[in-house]
Amino acid sequence: MLGLPLRDWLKHPATALSEIAADPAEVWTTIRETYVADRERSRPRCRYMPVHRWDEWLHIALNEPWPCAANSELIDLWPRIMGELEVKGIRPGPMSFQGWNDGDAGLIRAIWCLTRHLRPRTVVETGVGHGVTSRFVLEALERNGGGHLWSIDLPPWDRDWRAQIGAAVGDLHAERWSYVKGSSRRRLPDLLARVGQIDLFIHDSLHSEHNVRFELDRAWVSLNPLGAIVVDDVDANWGFHSFTQAFSGHRAIVCEAEPIRPDPRRFNQKGLFGIILKQSY
Repeated sequence: MLGLPLRDWLKHPATALSEIAADPAEVWTTIRETYVADRERSRPRCRYMPVHRWDEWLHIALNEPWPCAANSELIDLWPRIMGELEVKGIRPGPMSFQGWNDGDAGLIRAIWCLTRHLRPRTVVETGVGHGVTSRFVLEALERNGGGHLWSIDLPPWDRDWRAQIGAAVGDLHAERWSYVKGSSRRRLPDLLARVGQIDLFIHDSLHSEHNVRFELDRAWVSLNPLGAIVVDDVDANWGFHSFTQAFSGHRAIVCEAEPIRPDPRRFNQKGLFGIILKQSY
């Protein structure tokens, strides 16, 4: 949910009252997390330095051949999924889901290669939106012949936006996908306790250092010793930097995003994302 909850209450009073009645703790959590995120915005941005040719670095770190044969699968799949979204009236790209982005080719390529090469049995992501990342993870798991994706997301109160949650997934891969409604603050610890060890974790929810550290600190404990973490929009906060400084036993890299269209909100018109491999291969 974007913006201060009070604004959403004024725009959608009936939905707000319904949500408060159904789960007052979730509403209070949203208020608190939004307040913390707003206070963080007064801090100077962390100046990450992206690595040139991060694709090659990733495959060397994974002991996988470069160039990557799995990229050809993605090249074939990308226009089909983008076309499906456009048929539904959705134009993926920067700010396509309220203020959130969909369809970053660099982020998707990194997640695709990690899923194909690591062959994870358990993937957890926070943040769904239109479900573009979710769809590509599920397609990669299907090609692997195994694995399950759990996706945590707190949907907007606006009914039209809420109806678009997971649009890129639709009714596909139902046996491989579990959508968990709620904030990561309230749902992630229980989910991690329930599923046990995870192999791949993807952060794409509220981009505050407070929230990033909450998610990564907990995911790290549950992460397979040879697992990986992907963090979107690392340039939006200090969370990726502070996590990689606080924890050892990993290799980390910052990558330049490749949005479908330029994103004028970002310092480089693109944005950045980060990859963490739990230990060297």
